[in-house]
This record gives sequence, C-alpha cells and structure tokens, in this order.
Amino acid sequence: MAHTVTDRKKLLNRVKRIKGQSIALENTLENEPDCMAVLQQVAAIKGAVNGLMKEVLEGHLREHLGAEDLSKDQRLEEVEQVISILKSYLK
Repeated sequence: MAHTVTDRKKLLNRVKRIKGQSIALENTLENEPDCMAVLQQVAAIKGAVNGLMKEVLEGHLREHLGAEDLSKDQRLEEVEQVISILKSYLK
C-alpha cells in the first residue's frame, strides 16, 4: 500500500495520539473515575480512530480503486474487500 508508506509519519502521529488517549483513559479508570471524564476520553478515542480510518480508507480508495489499470474483475474484488472491512468496522 503505497499510500500508507507515503503518509506513514502522519498515520503514526495519529496512532500515537490514540495511544496517549488510551493511556489517559486507563489512568482515569485506575483512579476514582468521574463518569463524564471517562465518557469524554472514550469519545476522544473513538473520534481519533474514526479519523485514522478515514485517512487510510480515503488513501486506499484513491490509490487502488481509482487506479486506471485495474480490470473490471480486480475493481470488483477491491470493492468487495472494502465493503467487508466497512461492515466489520461499523458493527
């Protein structure tokens, strides 16, 4: 996946932010957690993961499905793979 290689630094920064948010949530839960603080952290993590998914998915669609050299069968296979991932992600 060339787009994940060219955007590696940006994607890794997003992952590091998600990691930091997860650690903050863990720390909150280890203390005497306030419900609102927990909810806020969970919402932040979800938003960060959604942003990461959007970036990778957009790159994949542009680079792979947008490729002009794909045969019809290859394009259909790519579409099915993306649909499968989206179904799993959106459960």
